[in-house]
Amino acid sequence: MNVCLLVLGLALVLTLCVARSPYQAVLQHSRIRGRQQGPNVCAMQQLKGTDKKYFTNCKQWYHRKICGKPTVITYECCPGYEKIPGEKGCPAALPLVNIYNTLGVVGASTTQMYSERAKLKDEIEGPGSFTFFAPSNEAWAALPTEILDALVSNVNIELLNALHYHMVNRRLTSEELKHGSSFASMYQDFHVHIHHYSNGIVTVNCARLIKPDQHATNGIVHVVDRVITAISNDVHTLLDVDDDLETLRTAMAAAGLTAMLENEGQYTIFAPTNEAFEKIPQETLNRILGDPVALRDLLNYHILKHMQCAESIVSGTPMETLQGTMLEVGCDGDQMTLNGKAIITKKDQLGTNGVVHYINELLIPDSAKVLLELAEGSSVATATRLFVQAGLTPHLTGSEALTMLAPLDDAFKGSLTMTPDMRKLMTNHILKEQLSSNSLYHGQELETLGGLKLRVFVYRNNLCIENACIAAHDKTGRYATMFTVDKVLTPPMGTVMDVLKADDRFSLLVGAIQTAGMTELLNQQGALTFFAPTNNAFNAMSQPDLNRLMRNRQELAGVLRYHLGEGMLVSGGVGSHTRVKPLQGEKLELGVRNYTVYVNKVPVADADLMATNGVVHAVDSIIKPLPPKVDREQADGPAAALRPAASSRAADSKSFRNDDLFQKVVRSRSSRTMNQ
Repeated sequence: MNVCLLVLGLALVLTLCVARSPYQAVLQHSRIRGRQQGPNVCAMQQLKGTDKKYFTNCKQWYHRKICGKPTVITYECCPGYEKIPGEKGCPAALPLVNIYNTLGVVGASTTQMYSERAKLKDEIEGPGSFTFFAPSNEAWAALPTEILDALVSNVNIELLNALHYHMVNRRLTSEELKHGSSFASMYQDFHVHIHHYSNGIVTVNCARLIKPDQHATNGIVHVVDRVITAISNDVHTLLDVDDDLETLRTAMAAAGLTAMLENEGQYTIFAPTNEAFEKIPQETLNRILGDPVALRDLLNYHILKHMQCAESIVSGTPMETLQGTMLEVGCDGDQMTLNGKAIITKKDQLGTNGVVHYINELLIPDSAKVLLELAEGSSVATATRLFVQAGLTPHLTGSEALTMLAPLDDAFKGSLTMTPDMRKLMTNHILKEQLSSNSLYHGQELETLGGLKLRVFVYRNNLCIENACIAAHDKTGRYATMFTVDKVLTPPMGTVMDVLKADDRFSLLVGAIQTAGMTELLNQQGALTFFAPTNNAFNAMSQPDLNRLMRNRQELAGVLRYHLGEGMLVSGGVGSHTRVKPLQGEKLELGVRNYTVYVNKVPVADADLMATNGVVHAVDSIIKPLPPKVDREQADGPAAALRPAASSRAADSKSFRNDDLFQKVVRSRSSRTMNQ
């Protein structure tokens, strides 16, 4: 079985490597997938409940979906082959006949009938070398009745002209149908426009070739899924003549984009209707229309750099706009989508230099938004509400160069009543300059609207401002930027010693620090990370052990120094195998499990108590060195389920005195740095 899969895989790779075009690549993939059904059989993916079929590529084959809808695998003869009764697969090559007769055997019998009625039969039966983009029978059936009646009521002129527009006076195989090419048709030399997409789909005037490369003695037939019409106007003209696009025309003229749409190119325009503009709050619309920079960004966000027909889309794909950012163009069944929304009301309005798709909702890029609009379009609803309640709306809607630090909704805990302290806190979530996260560096200081200085910490796995780490890509607006952060800021309000004294959980620790003569160390300037034992940690020790430790200043200092790491490490900077050098003893091993930080397998009970000269992380156990042979991968948490807290503390109490390694560490006076 494995050998068969390997052979199939190698055959697939080798065959696709020599494919001459994207269409040939998917055709050959379909041929390989159909090989078990016999020679020259192609596997097709058919949308359930429809007649739409596609040659398949690897991704579609395994996902079994097109435009988000399930598909079924069907098998049929590959182009140019037919079945023989009683034999497996499609062993026989189709006999070469003229184009007229070929139409009858490739699913284009209606085109064959209309060719005869328009007196085109003799031409496509006779000598020559033609390419016929022949509408399928279903394509003719889908044509609006009034258009079809107009064609068949004047077969010698209208119908003949329409059929001639489907013809090129030379043989063009799918390989020669290059992306962006155009060819003069046999109707007054009006061009037909070809697009050969990387997913293997080929279109002519946005009609998909569903049965390409049907060879004939006097040319070639490509069956297409719709009747195409002659194109004579550029996309600017298409926009100019539709009253439903009046607001868009006015905006285009104001932004100076009219001339661009008259030039040669391959544009895709997602054209907002008048209704789409009317849905925008008048104040927002007036601001954008009155700001040339924002207006140009808005309009360019609706224009792709290349032409994208609706039939070329089989899944969501990010595409670059003229504005410079990405727009996800996708599909849901037969509906084309933008950024996941089915807002396209009219598709494939083709011009000589592009295609227009009508949309009923305006797309506003971040670069045209003020801070409040950036926040309202993100997952920071709680922060947005608090910024407004704090009276900061003028800053969020004005033209100041600012940066907002917006915590995620789940970062907020407890009461969210607007108090003076809460107002001050939210003010300190706005920085006085517009920044990019890419420009931040370790140790940088950032000033808030409240006058505080916030520090930047750069870690291997995170970028943090104080205790809050950036949780999403920047959102850069017209004047300001928004950083989404994972926590509410807790700006430093004093030294490490001040933090400990202000928290009743550390009353025993404060006494121990004073006994050990380390008060000055924790008050002086610097950058320390203190895994601070709470009262619970000390109370877990037996009273004799605690008394002995408190009487031995040297031993006590050693224990405390082992809990003090060099440098600032907030919880967001801890990775799976982070090491911290303590002021005394072997390195501390840190990790994260289930959103909890562990230090030498001891969980941090409360992280990120920020100080001007460090950060405090509360631990409910005295930290001891890991045994030398312990697998370091276990350092990010207990190997088995954690013991109940009470039994854990009892065990710590019993083992504290007898842990020779720990005694050795805490009693030694390290030859390394012991600055106080």
